Amino acid sequence: MADDHLAVYQALVDAQKNGIPAVLATIIETQGSMPRHEGSKMLIYDDQTIVGTVGGGAMESAVIDTAKKVLQTGVATTETYTLNSIEDGDPGICGGTAKIFIEPLELPPTLLIIGGGHVGKATAELGKWLGFRVILTDDRPEFCNPDYVSGLDEYVVAPPNEIAEHVTINQQTYVVAVTRGLPIDSKLFPPLLESSAAYIGLIGSLRRWTLTRDKLQSLGTTAEQLKRVHAPIGLELEAETPKEIAVSIMSEIIMIIRGGTGKPMRSPKNNEKTAI
Repeated sequence: MADDHLAVYQALVDAQKNGIPAVLATIIETQGSMPRHEGSKMLIYDDQTIVGTVGGGAMESAVIDTAKKVLQTGVATTETYTLNSIEDGDPGICGGTAKIFIEPLELPPTLLIIGGGHVGKATAELGKWLGFRVILTDDRPEFCNPDYVSGLDEYVVAPPNEIAEHVTINQQTYVVAVTRGLPIDSKLFPPLLESSAAYIGLIGSLRRWTLTRDKLQSLGTTAEQLKRVHAPIGLELEAETPKEIAVSIMSEIIMIIRGGTGKPMRSPKNNEKTAI
């Protein structure tokens, strides 16, 4: 059991480090004959692969089914399972039961910054300060390394159209495209729009977005897919400097995560919320 626990703990650390969605199932109580006992753990990924075990058989399959729902809702649950049928794949017929706590792995949202120029660097630094898991990508090595901007979680040097092949993009990923223009964007966006990213934003003027949108539509991107893009990126702050623009971008992302409106905090209700 010690080896199983070590494997699960290592998998938990790896999932946290790499931003991989997963669910942890822990047996918290047993009665009767059971193949595993209190404290046994199993980590379940979104593709239903596992590390560790809570007993195998039909019970373990049921736990994996519950884990899929927990991944979708993000809400932990405690379930009771009974081993009582060889026909259903249970390893015994002694009628043992297990109470299992099934919880989602708490992951910080991932900020994927595409483009390591002045704005990309400032946004990476601000995102890390805000507690995001930050990945910086660029096709120029000199703008994507720890010496250029330190302390990030990952640096990916790759062409824009290959980023989705190198980085896992899921419902916890917020994509900030601060790229150099249309030639890059027309290759970058098709794979991004096929992903389940929570947010996709593009820097630039309305004219730049109009040209990009028209080019993408000519390449087969649908109008429905294009509605996912926040362009121009960020909240309207009349920002000018790279750091100010980074504040605008991260303000919009926080607004989306928290369900805010972006309106001034002037109502009595909001004033009460901010009084400390």
